[in-house]
Amino acid sequence: MPNVTSLRSAIAHWAQTEGLAWIYIFKAVLAALLTLWIAMRLDMPQPRTAMTTVFVVMQPQSGMVLAKSFYRFCGTIVGLVVMLVLISLFSQQPVLFITATSLWVGLCTAGAARNRNFRSYGFVLAGYTAALIGIPAAQHPDGAFLTALTRVSEVSLGILCAGAVSALVFPQHAGEQIKTTVRRRFSGFVDYVCRALSGRMDRPQIEATHAAFVADIVGFEAARSVAVFEHPETRLKSGRLARLNSEFMSASTRFHALHQLMNRLRANGSTITVAALEPYFHEVAPRLNKSGEPVMNAADAAHAAAQLAAFKAALPRRIRATRTELATQPDFALLEFDTASELLYRFVDDLLAYAETYASLAVPTHEREHWIARYVPRTNLLAASVAGVRTAIVMLALGAFWIATAWPSGGTMVLNAAAVCALASSSPRPTLMAFQMASGTLLAMLAGMIVVFGLYPRMDGFLLLSAALVPFLMLGSWLSTRRNLMGVGVGYCIFFCFLAGPDNLTHYDPTGFINDAIALVLSMLVSAIAFAVLLPTDAPWLRRLLVADLRREVVTGCRARLSGFAAGFGSRLATRFESRTRDLFSQISALTANRPDVQRDALQWLFSVLEVGHAVIDLREELAAFGSEIGDAPWRRSTATTLGAVARLFDKPDAKRFGAALGSTSHAIAQLQDRLDAERPPRDERHRLQRILSHLHFIRTALLDPQSPLDPFNIEKNDSRTAPPNLGVHHAA
Repeated sequence: MPNVTSLRSAIAHWAQTEGLAWIYIFKAVLAALLTLWIAMRLDMPQPRTAMTTVFVVMQPQSGMVLAKSFYRFCGTIVGLVVMLVLISLFSQQPVLFITATSLWVGLCTAGAARNRNFRSYGFVLAGYTAALIGIPAAQHPDGAFLTALTRVSEVSLGILCAGAVSALVFPQHAGEQIKTTVRRRFSGFVDYVCRALSGRMDRPQIEATHAAFVADIVGFEAARSVAVFEHPETRLKSGRLARLNSEFMSASTRFHALHQLMNRLRANGSTITVAALEPYFHEVAPRLNKSGEPVMNAADAAHAAAQLAAFKAALPRRIRATRTELATQPDFALLEFDTASELLYRFVDDLLAYAETYASLAVPTHEREHWIARYVPRTNLLAASVAGVRTAIVMLALGAFWIATAWPSGGTMVLNAAAVCALASSSPRPTLMAFQMASGTLLAMLAGMIVVFGLYPRMDGFLLLSAALVPFLMLGSWLSTRRNLMGVGVGYCIFFCFLAGPDNLTHYDPTGFINDAIALVLSMLVSAIAFAVLLPTDAPWLRRLLVADLRREVVTGCRARLSGFAAGFGSRLATRFESRTRDLFSQISALTANRPDVQRDALQWLFSVLEVGHAVIDLREELAAFGSEIGDAPWRRSTATTLGAVARLFDKPDAKRFGAALGSTSHAIAQLQDRLDAERPPRDERHRLQRILSHLHFIRTALLDPQSPLDPFNIEKNDSRTAPPNLGVHHAA
């Protein structure tokens, strides 16, 4: 029996790993052969173009195929229109035509680098299709329109067949992945909260957990963007899924800020405040379970949300009672207690919103679906422009070589360079991707020579043709499922079809075959060299650029418009801030996959940006709630000065700006304490002023954190001039 059990376990594990890969291989080959058969039955001139399209758009999940196909079709139509315009203008002038085509492809590559997920693929295809259709058609402009329509028909056929096979044969849905991710992430976050509050996590574990959260957030948004193509129910819940992602970001940021503040209080010896608040922390985790068991679905999340709602409703009264009880103690720092308790309340509020949105997924429609904020990616415009300029330079150089040598396969070389540069630009390691594609193309050339000159002359009928192609197509599909060989697999699949894919009228031309193969490999090698030499993506300049963009999200938080409030969640600026910071860090992380020291530095900046940025946005929301009532009060001017000083510090950190930010924050805290002590404002106004004071104090503690990347700029940290104001002042009743 143990042997039978272990065998079943091994089979189940294989089915969930290698089994899924072999299902994908089977579907890809089936879709390619179906496309080839239909294209031949319809007497299309180049069925290999349709077959190539299958391997370009084929993905493991149906939603990915449909999304990629949709954007490929849109990009193809745009590229078709643009290329017809360019042919009509410059077909008699090769230099002008190549120049205009290079600029268009470069512009599309920059757009692909600027966008995310399969939307970027639409930009890639808008450029590549222009080259694919235009460069051959420009040599025979009288038939350009017919050639263009034929290519679009062949591409559309490949899209339709890939989508049909993916959706009907052993379908794998992104929606199922989303359900699994939602469940796993909620339980994982609960476990993280419990372990962090109990002190069972050290700094490296916390850093690794947050890095995993960032990857999960970006991946979840990518899955959500393709799942809407699969099923109407997923489209009905798309807004809630986007909201769930944003609320998870907010809750994780808030909890990290709370956890860091408590660590700072422990390090500063604030034992009274820590002891007073820890009982509340221990009450949070049990309310995230149902009957002691982890939350496993949306129905369980509804129970957890109800418990959290009751805890949140009673929390302000209980906090006030604790504060009143401890306020008489001479060593009790009210400002520290107020700051920590405010963060606790906001964390519980964010966690409740997260649980309620999770619970709302149990029903097809819900009022939480109507939400205006969305995940907003952030890409550096200069980095995207560099990708576009690099592609244009490669195409211009190869185009000049083609014109100068009149090489018959020069057009193939130029249009393939457009495709490789555009596709590899979206890869974290484009040089390696281009070299791998070149290796795959070399393998495809060898396999293609065997098929075209060894097997095709002996084939008679589509069944024998399919039998000859299957092993070669399966090899490429298998390579594309190996993570370390994905570029080789992509290059092999696409260019095996390009070189050896059968046409309705097959030409046995060894010279042309070898010329085309050399052109393909040469274009990839030139592209790889361009990626390695022309402002390479793994160079320090790009990392510094992205880290600077990450820091400047705090500047945006200090200066940008709040843009109204999303119902039940806060300002749109907060949601944009959360998503853009994570997106930037994910890009930095992808560029530094083999540099853990650099990743750690970037993570420290992420923590600092999230803590300070979230605090300044909360501060601005409280100030906005006052409206024009506060006028030009001294504390209001001091707060505005603090926001400006913090923005300047994160824009270009140095010791002088750090001192200015720290000094202005301390001055604003002192002035606001004086206002509370001297004037005794009404209850609601007093509570709002206390919250503003708490945000200012948290900003100050974040600036003084010895683990912050800003700590090296604190050259006066032992100077008495930077000593904190009297935190024990009783500033409010």
